[in-house]
Amino acid sequence: MFYSEDLVEEVRSRNDIVDVISGYVRLQRKGSSYFGLCPFHSEKSASFSVSREKQMYYCFGCGAGGNVFTFLMEYEHYTFPEAMKVLADRAGVQLPEQEASEEMRREQSLRSRILELNKMAAKYFYYQLRQENGAHAMKYLKDRQLSDETIHRFGLGYANKYSNDLYRYLKGKGISDELLAQSGLMQVDEKHGMYDKFWNRVIFPIMDVNGRVIGFGGRVMGDGKPKYLNSPETVVFDKSRNLYGLNFAKTARKKQLLVCEGYMDVISLHQAGFINAVASLGTALTSQHASLIRRYTDEVILTYDSDEAGVRAALRAIPLLAEAGVTARVLNMRPYKDPDEFIKALGAEEFQKRIDDAQNSFLFETDILQKSFDMNDPKGKTAFYEAVAKKLVGFEQELERENYLEAVARRYGVGADSLRKLVNSIALKGMNYSRTETARSQARRQEKEPGLLKSQKLLLTWLIEYPSLYEGARRFITPDDFTGEPYRTVAELLFAQYEAGEKSPAKIINHFTDPEEQSQAAALFHSTLAVESEAEREKAFKETLQKIFLSSLERRKKELSPTDMAGLQKLIAEQKRVREIAAASFSFQAC
Repeated sequence: MFYSEDLVEEVRSRNDIVDVISGYVRLQRKGSSYFGLCPFHSEKSASFSVSREKQMYYCFGCGAGGNVFTFLMEYEHYTFPEAMKVLADRAGVQLPEQEASEEMRREQSLRSRILELNKMAAKYFYYQLRQENGAHAMKYLKDRQLSDETIHRFGLGYANKYSNDLYRYLKGKGISDELLAQSGLMQVDEKHGMYDKFWNRVIFPIMDVNGRVIGFGGRVMGDGKPKYLNSPETVVFDKSRNLYGLNFAKTARKKQLLVCEGYMDVISLHQAGFINAVASLGTALTSQHASLIRRYTDEVILTYDSDEAGVRAALRAIPLLAEAGVTARVLNMRPYKDPDEFIKALGAEEFQKRIDDAQNSFLFETDILQKSFDMNDPKGKTAFYEAVAKKLVGFEQELERENYLEAVARRYGVGADSLRKLVNSIALKGMNYSRTETARSQARRQEKEPGLLKSQKLLLTWLIEYPSLYEGARRFITPDDFTGEPYRTVAELLFAQYEAGEKSPAKIINHFTDPEEQSQAAALFHSTLAVESEAEREKAFKETLQKIFLSSLERRKKELSPTDMAGLQKLIAEQKRVREIAAASFSFQAC
């Protein structure tokens, strides 16, 4: 689908990037930008920056960056037309309808074809469960006390014990080996060729929030290994960004979500009436999961198994949820191991009571932490209070920190004033350490870049941050003085914008169609240089301008014909203009 540049720009400009990304990432304003945890890599301190002025995002940790289209394409795995449609609908922009040509139908996205293929496979598994070959799988589900309604609701199925059953079925439907290899439904090796990934397993279709089948989970029948097997990641399935059962849970009229460990926990809870239950897919809860949860609720009840592994899972999940702006409480199921076992023993009413009494996550963490210290030894007791004080420093709001401080003081029998002094002392030390580490991290990242490219990146950032510099800079350099891509293209687009009396970094990003190229372009507007005064900044700007100017002269000199004396003399004369740069005055005024 082709959209005009004007229409793309209209859709982009009517979707404020801060508002859109706030639906996925918890952002906090710091100066003129907004910061949060990067949704594209795991991190503990916020390095993901979103600028309302530039209408761009950039992660100083992993380098991900772009505009509002890039974000949806990277986060949701949308194609550009899909991102365009979502944002147009959000902004109330009517997109032109075009009749798909035969060629366009043949070239429909891999994403759409795999979704359709998954739908076919889900129907096949569903059918097999109800055949004679699937009787033992159906018995397993019935022995787990699942009703016919629940089995139907979750689309449960069975993969036959023969490892080429699904393959033969799909080949009979005309599906190519190339598509099957990319679908995640097949294994491929030199010895066996192509064969089913799932066989002799109860099948749990995994659906996205819109109810589309994006993958499968399989529970082996018998003693085979592994006990549970999930689809590999594909263009439609990313286990770190999807939650099992969310397609149903999003409709629940409950203020919180119950986050469980596995498929059967979710299914058992839904059957018992707790349709707000979800589970991560064969992996620990991630920051991406937490961001997804935040779109539907700001409160979670962690309903993990009551064994040691469940406790560890809860401890990993709590800080991730907190960073995403989600309050967590921890449900105690003892003496039972999991929700299924608890409900079968005591029923749904008692389970609801446990939900109501779920423990505050911070106090859960401190209770677990206390077990690591000898509270009968004064040294151990002091070490425990220091550990708790470090956790209390993490609360940014003074009132919230004070409330937790007093709760801890009462719970563990320590003076509130003494604990407060300890917290303040640790906070002061931490501030100094954080500032130093941030500066070192940015310096290490920039050291990896070649000198000239770093200078070009720095100059482009300055020209965006301070439009007043453009008039002075254009006297000495043009886009032709930039080397490599995307440096030169970005410079051409930026210079053209200023000549036309506009400035839109996000529009420049639209010029690039590949998300990786968009991230590279976004990085050119996010270079940093530590300076302590206006004079130092102007000096650094002049030196950067001189470096690019002289490098361009040297490059053009090498390209000259040895007999072109007039051209050489012209370049030598131009070289004297370096002194003009040093004598010029430049104004750093933000728009």
